[in-house]
Order: sequence, then structure tokens, then C-alpha cells
Amino acid sequence: MQVSSKLQNAWHGRGLLTALLLPVSGIFALSAGLRRALYRLGILQSQHLPVPVVVVGNITVGGSGKTPLTLWLAQEFQQRGWHPGIISRGHGREIHSRQVSEVRADSEARQVGDEPLMLKRRSGLPLFVGQDRVAAAWALLAIHPECDLILSDDGLQHYRLARDVEIAVVDARGLMNGRMLPAGPLREPAGRLRHVDALVLNGPVKLPASEIATFQLELHGTTFYSLADPTKTCTAFELRHLNLAAIAGIGVPQRFFDHLTGLGLNFAAHAFPDHHRYRAGDLSSIRADALLMTEKDAVKCSGLTERPVWVMPVTAQVTAAKAGSDLATHVEQCILEKPHGRPPA
Repeated sequence: MQVSSKLQNAWHGRGLLTALLLPVSGIFALSAGLRRALYRLGILQSQHLPVPVVVVGNITVGGSGKTPLTLWLAQEFQQRGWHPGIISRGHGREIHSRQVSEVRADSEARQVGDEPLMLKRRSGLPLFVGQDRVAAAWALLAIHPECDLILSDDGLQHYRLARDVEIAVVDARGLMNGRMLPAGPLREPAGRLRHVDALVLNGPVKLPASEIATFQLELHGTTFYSLADPTKTCTAFELRHLNLAAIAGIGVPQRFFDHLTGLGLNFAAHAFPDHHRYRAGDLSSIRADALLMTEKDAVKCSGLTERPVWVMPVTAQVTAAKAGSDLATHVEQCILEKPHGRPPA
């Protein structure tokens, strides 16, 4: 969902703009609650898969760190002997946006979405995209029957897909003003977080005390690679004397800019809308010796400029917020202990 920066800024408080939108929020909340109830009562049917399903999602609009966490989980489960596949809606697709498609390493972002393409190139795992996650999962299993686990990158509200484990990610913005769309950032009421299997906090997040297993997510990245030649790498120290510009078309661009600042770099920041489709003119208008960007942006920028472009990949590190098992072990236990295909909360 694309929202204006003015509205996103308003979500941090309860001013006039958000107050005026409260009637619309009421309608949205009623619709979301009714739909969830229909699935819970079995009037609308969730579709079960023959393998466990783990959904990584959130209840707020905007990037919270779901995709890096999905990649981390995929790698962890591979190490434990599982054979995961990944499904995603494929946000940002411009071609055949309603069709189910397999993501390949040489796919185009406009066909499969920027985050799925990034995930495919980083993980190498079977990955399918589709607005209908159930159809995407069945297509994946038909071509890759060796997969014994499905990870859904986003889809917490896609109740048609029965799931065994739900993981909700909350970033440092928290729940902001706590209101439902469009008067606030929430896709579902805050109470929805009491019914997930695990909470993952990306940054210093303040939430009410909960008995839900809680984990801390940190994203790390210190080495850049060249967009033109990914085998060529450099550190922030090697870039410090250049006239740099950083671009970010992600849910929270400031998160990337803060990361670069933390590496000691000086740069001009250029924020673009989430899932922005870059064109040569977007980059040529930026004055700099070299450009810095996220991997999500990089999959859409090959060949758009002759200047050096340095890409910052990040890796997730997940730790338990309290003494207890690690996230992968917790998820694995949930899979083994729960009835296959839990109903929606």
C-alpha cells in the first residue's frame, strides 16, 4: 500500500488529519474484523497445505524487517535439515501482477517484485509470487515436491492460507498512534499481537507486557559490493573521501540512511517511494561521484547509470529478548506441537 509522506508523518500523533479520517478507519476496522470472524467461524474456508506454513508478517503498513527475517529463517531451517520454499505476494510487480510466477535469479523485478527477486538471489530457494498465496504455494509444491516447509514473506492478513506458525515483526516506530488505516498505520487492531506465536522486535520497541515469545532482530551490514561487478567489494572506509549520494525506495528510507551514518559516511540522502521503479533520469539528476543503495533498490537499477553504484546487503541476527530458546527452535517446536493448519486468531 502506497501512502503519502504527509499521512505517514501524521500517524505519529493524533492530530486533525487523523481525526478527520476516523470514520473511514471505523469502516476499515469493521470490515477487517468481520472478515477475520468469518474465517474463524469457518464460514470462509482457509486452505490447508500438505506441509507446515510459517507466516512472517506485521500489522502495520510499511517495511518492518520481514524480508531479512524470512531469509534468516530460511537459512536456519536449511541448517536443521528442512527444505523450505518461499512465497510472497510480489509487491511492486507491474507485469502479470495477478498471476502466479516462479522467481528465478535472472527474473526482472517488474515481473516478480523487488523483494522476492532479492530473496531469490540471496537464498537460491524455490520462490513463487502471487496475489493468491494459496495458489502460489501449490504451484511451488507442484514443481518442487522436495519442499517440506513453506515460508510466507508477509501475508499475516491473508487468512485464506492456513498457517501453523505466525510471526509478527514490529519495528522501532512501534504502533505509532495505534489507529487503524487510514487514520493510523494499523492493518489490524493492536490486540492481534496477543494471538501470534512469536513477536520479533526490530529496534527499540515499546509494547505492552505480553506472554508471547519475544525476540530481538538486528540488521548488520558493513561491506558494499559493486552493482556492475558483485565480486568487487569495499568498506565504508574506502568510500569516505568520495562525494556520495544514497538512495532508498524502501518502507522506511531513514533506516538505511541512519545505518550509513553509523558507518561514518557523509552523503546526500534521496528517498523514493517504497517499491519505486527507477528510471535513468532518477539517477542522472543526482550529483555524486558514487551512489549507495539497498539490495532491494539495486535489483531495479542495473544499467541505469555509468557511475559506480555500491550496494549494501544486510544480514539478520535474532536473539531471544528473554531467557529461552532461539527463534528457529521455537518455530520448529510450534510446528511439531500444533495441529496442522491453525485457524486465524
